Amino acid sequence: MPRLTYRDAGVDIDAGNELVRRIAPAVKRTRRPEMLSDLGGFAALAAVPKRYADPVLVTGTDGVGTKLRLAIDHDRHDAVGQDLVAMCVNDVLVAGADPFLFLDYYASGTLDVDVAERVINGIAKGCEIAGCALAGGETAEMPGFYPDGDYDLAGFCVGLVERDAIITGDAVGVGDLLIGLASSGPHSNGYSLIRRILDDQGGAGDDLLDQLLVPTRIYVRSVSPVLGLARGLCHITGGGFVDNLPRMFGEHLAAAVDLDAWSRPVVFNLLQQAGGIDEVEMLRTFNLGIGFVVCVAETDVPAVLETLRSADEQVHVIGRIVPAGSTPKRGQLVVSKAGTLLG
Repeated sequence: MPRLTYRDAGVDIDAGNELVRRIAPAVKRTRRPEMLSDLGGFAALAAVPKRYADPVLVTGTDGVGTKLRLAIDHDRHDAVGQDLVAMCVNDVLVAGADPFLFLDYYASGTLDVDVAERVINGIAKGCEIAGCALAGGETAEMPGFYPDGDYDLAGFCVGLVERDAIITGDAVGVGDLLIGLASSGPHSNGYSLIRRILDDQGGAGDDLLDQLLVPTRIYVRSVSPVLGLARGLCHITGGGFVDNLPRMFGEHLAAAVDLDAWSRPVVFNLLQQAGGIDEVEMLRTFNLGIGFVVCVAETDVPAVLETLRSADEQVHVIGRIVPAGSTPKRGQLVVSKAGTLLG
């Protein structure tokens, strides 16, 4: 009777150990002084930074979605790790929190150490940009569960914020202005629709792939200096403007967005034309060039714009807060919890 091993069943423990060895330098670069444990333990330990008087934990989790399909099919694995981090830390930032710890989950049918190293190095780079520690993660080799060459990613972020500094959106009021920060492209949203368009068009050239696979922007370092002036924050992620802006305020308010306040990146026009996509569908699927929104009092707009521009952000005043039920002007989108109106 043959003596089977775990490797015979498709799981190579030595490959997993080799991956940990390879990624150790990248993980080390993300280390924060509060870390009390090293990579490879059962759990990560960290002390709460002493500067917090009454800290509140803020958590976020997300994945990269079907953007991974494009990355895998075209052997472009180096940037999706930043996508994973960005989708989590930008969500945590909305509460006014400082991203503190990040953990990743990488799963595949057969572990390709070279590919996994590229992906996790991208995760570490994202953590460096966000200023959070890559505290640990899980590499799961699951033979028979994923097709050869495929993998999936999930991320989890822990942030910290002073209790009296939490941004809830309760301070948002009529007349406040909306400042939009430029995205780098579709970020990590709408890729099932994008892939359907590409399939219908017979694929994509390298130039279009370059635009579609630019990693999601991480807004932590640029937005953090204006948190004290922010009345509300919004990450334009899945659901676009239509579903995300109303999460920033109560039922009695709406956001009036001037759609000509910024130049829409060419990639979105290409997608809309190729797919024959209705404008409202575009607005509820993609960020259309605005990845994050800061809501501030009108008197604070000049200071916030100056601070964001000094951080090399491309920013635009894209609209204002109005009463719910307001009628949109021509070229304007009005969104509230009750619905969407396009002028």
